[in-house]
Amino acid sequence: MSESAARVFARLSTDELVTRTRTLMAKAVVLGGSLAGLLAARVLSDHAESVVVVDRDSLPPAAAARPGTPHDGQLHTLMHGGRMQLQRLFPGFEEEARAGGAIVSSPYTIRAYADGVPKVSDGAMGLISSSRPFLEALVRRRTLALPNVKVLTCRAIGLEFRGDAVSGVRCGPVSRPGSGVGSGVGSGVEEWVEDADFVVDAMGRASKLGDWLEKAGWERPAMRRMAIDIDYATGYFRRTTSDPELAAAIAYRTPTAIPPRVASGAITAIEGDRWLITLANYGKQPPIRDVDEFRKLCGELPPVYREAVEGEQLGDILTYHQADSRRRDYHLLKRFPARLISLGDAVASFNPIYGQGMSSAALHASALSHYLRSAPDLRRHARAFFADQRVVVDAAWQISTAADLARPDVHGPYPRGYRLTKWFAEQMAEASVTDREVAVRFNSVTYMRSHPSSLAAPATLLRALRVNRSSRKPRRERG
Repeated sequence: MSESAARVFARLSTDELVTRTRTLMAKAVVLGGSLAGLLAARVLSDHAESVVVVDRDSLPPAAAARPGTPHDGQLHTLMHGGRMQLQRLFPGFEEEARAGGAIVSSPYTIRAYADGVPKVSDGAMGLISSSRPFLEALVRRRTLALPNVKVLTCRAIGLEFRGDAVSGVRCGPVSRPGSGVGSGVGSGVEEWVEDADFVVDAMGRASKLGDWLEKAGWERPAMRRMAIDIDYATGYFRRTTSDPELAAAIAYRTPTAIPPRVASGAITAIEGDRWLITLANYGKQPPIRDVDEFRKLCGELPPVYREAVEGEQLGDILTYHQADSRRRDYHLLKRFPARLISLGDAVASFNPIYGQGMSSAALHASALSHYLRSAPDLRRHARAFFADQRVVVDAAWQISTAADLARPDVHGPYPRGYRLTKWFAEQMAEASVTDREVAVRFNSVTYMRSHPSSLAAPATLLRALRVNRSSRKPRRERG
C-alpha cells in the first residue's frame, strides 16, 4: 500500500539526524551554487567520493550579493520546516548563525497581523532571522568545508549521456563582459566534459534542463504558470537594540478589488543590528522606490514598522518584480535519464511573500537524502525521488496559489474543487487569528512542518467553525 501524502511529508520533515549513509558513486556534479545546490551537495557528500558544484559566479567567501541571485536583497525567511532540515544536515547550525549575528526567533518574538488585528501566537514555531546572503554564506562555508566537496567556476552548457543515463556535464568558461575572454577553471578552453555518476539540476527558475533533455531526444517536462505580477520593495534601517522584543512580523491585508498600496509587509531583525523591511504590492501600481513614501507606508502598519524606519537608512530601497509562480512536473515524465534529478526553484518557485523557497529547497534535499539512503538502483529513473518531491511541491503550491487566487486580479488556473478548498482555507485562516489550537495546526502547515491534509481532520474543521461563529456573533449583535 502506498504512503499517504501526509506520511511522506512527515518522513521528509523529520528532525532526526541523518544516519546509515554509504558511498554509492565516485563523482556527483551539482549545477548551481545557491542554497538548493549547496544543500544537494551536502547530501551527496554522504554518498559520493567527490562532489563538484558548478556555478558561473565566483562564490564569495563571506556574505555578499552576487549576480546569480538578483533577488537576494529582498526578505528571505527560513521557516520552521526548513530550519529543522538545516539542523539535521549541519548540527550546531543555529548556534553558529546566532554567533554570527542572526536572530533565532521564538514564537513569542514573532507577530502576525491580519487586517491590523494581532494574531494569537501558536507558541510553537520559530524562525532564523537573517539576510539571504548571510544564511547562504553560512551554508556555503559548512558545505565547502567538507573534504570531498569543491566548486568549479564555469558555465554548464549541456549534458552527456551514455545509454539511458547521464554520464557528464558539458562546461565552458565564463566570459568577462566586453572582453570575450573566458575566466575561471578551464579558461582558454572552449568546452570540456566533467564526468559524472550523478547530476543535480539546481539552476533555479531559469533552468535549461528541459531544453537539454528535448535536444537529446528525451521528454521535456511540462511547465505550469500562474501570473501574479507582484512587486517588492525592501529597505534596510539601523536597529538600536541587539535583542529586540519583537524580532519578526508580517502584516497582510485581505485582497480587494482596488489593490492597496501595501498588500503585505514583512519585517525581520537581521545580523549587523539592522531591520530588513519588505513591502509588497500588486495590480498596475508603480514600484515603491522613494524612501519618504516607504517610511510613510510603514507608518500605516503596526508600531514595529513605524519604529524601525525611524532609524538610519542603510542603502537604497531595493525593488524586485516577479511575474509568475511556476512548476515543472518532472514526476509526470515516463522517460527520464537515470542518475539525474532536479530540485529547488528549478522544479517549483512560488510567490516569495509566503517564504516557502528556502524551506522547500531544504525539504527537496531531505527527499534526496532519503532516496540515496534507500539503496536505489541508480541505473534507473529516480522515480521514487520525484514522487517524494512532488508531495513537497504540491503542499507549497497549494498554500501559495490558494492565497494568490484570492486576489481579484488573478484569474486561474483554478484547481478542481477550488470553491470548496477556498471556503475551507478561509475558515482555518479566520479561526487561526484568535484560537491558539487552530493557530498551531494552521501555522504548522504554513511554516512547512506539516502537510496541508493535516487540517482536514473533522475535529479541526468543527473547532474552526465554532470559533468563527462565536467571533462573528458579537459583531452582528452590535450591528
